Amino acid sequence: MSDKTTVTERGQTAIPARIRRETGVTPGTELVWEVVGPDEWRVNVVREHASKPDPRAMRGFSRRFRAPRRTADWMRELRAGEP
Repeated sequence: MSDKTTVTERGQTAIPARIRRETGVTPGTELVWEVVGPDEWRVNVVREHASKPDPRAMRGFSRRFRAPRRTADWMRELRAGEP
């Protein structure tokens, strides 16, 4: 079965939902484009062997191990060296 999409003025196109579901392509998936011929391209999904850690996973982690500080405490510390 063939699916047809259109390229926008910004050079973008959409991957049809059927193909995304069948191949497991989700937002953030990297694709490699290869020119095969003058009217033919090949698109490959980058499958990583080791998963990258989500950088958001550590958000707020350090806050659990220290006492919360008030804004006034921060300001006092910052102004300590001012004339």
